[in-house]
Amino acid sequence: MSSAETTVAESNTTDEVVAELRRRSSFVFVSHVKPDGDTLGAGLALGLALKQLGKRVAYFQQDPVPRNLRFLPDSEDVTRDVAADLPADTLWVFCDMSDFTRAGEYLPAIPREHMLDIDHHLGNSHFGAFNYVLPTEASTGTCVLRLLHALGVTITPEIATCILTTIMTDTGAFMHTNTTPAVLRMSAEMIELGADKPLITDQIFANKRFAATKLLGMALERAVLDDDGRFCWTYVDEAMLREANADGEDTEEIVQHLRAVDGVECAALFKDYEGAVRVSLRSRGRINVQAAAAMLGGGGHFMASGLTYPERDLRKAVDGVHAALRAQGL
Repeated sequence: MSSAETTVAESNTTDEVVAELRRRSSFVFVSHVKPDGDTLGAGLALGLALKQLGKRVAYFQQDPVPRNLRFLPDSEDVTRDVAADLPADTLWVFCDMSDFTRAGEYLPAIPREHMLDIDHHLGNSHFGAFNYVLPTEASTGTCVLRLLHALGVTITPEIATCILTTIMTDTGAFMHTNTTPAVLRMSAEMIELGADKPLITDQIFANKRFAATKLLGMALERAVLDDDGRFCWTYVDEAMLREANADGEDTEEIVQHLRAVDGVECAALFKDYEGAVRVSLRSRGRINVQAAAAMLGGGGHFMASGLTYPERDLRKAVDGVHAALRAQGL
């Protein structure tokens, strides 16, 4: 067993998970709400691989596939509908979520014995009968890559593109500190196997709608520096979305601009629309935003986390998150 697999005692080994994948005939891959390239790319990669082994594969996702991820192979098959004729041994594979509730309210009731949890988040609840949780991995997709190698399947250009998408998403196009030599070697392997890096770069990082650019300008105009310049935050609300003709997908890069401000140690974007205040947190490395988010019912990673504030009150959310960050040493 590798050191990554011994990090969390409750996790199954690669061999145990691979044996279960071989034993089952049918799979449904589950993405979390507000899907990103890691949750979707990881599920699509493993689904494409299991099809090689003659398995039945479906994909469940409550929300539509985001515009910038529709290039991914098999993404056209992602739906919130569940087939009525699923075999009794169907395994539901949850990718990139610390608890199955992150899949949303449309997820049907599933017995725990039919759940596999694949993740790299700190604080994962190990909700499945089978749990493959490797917190030292850069993405859920790199966890999946371990399974692909152990399964002995052919990593096609389509699978390689899905895996590289997960890596580039969760490393911020190789800018974050989780970009280790091992991650770069895995990325090179995927490119050698046919992953379309230019397509990933264009679709996810270099192809923004004009509405998103307008919304970014509005959010930056409202940005606030607190704590002697260590904390930068702003918000997006429904009025701003209407004015920019934007939607929730257009908010994705805003928090990164806040984090990039000179002297800022922690950044927050408050998204006050769709009936809730959701918060995206980013850290430069000193402040543990995962611990801060956990204090308010959220989670994620040391340097990138999120939460939904318990009340829909923007002022209370700003104050509550600020207090949680200060408790972590801001």
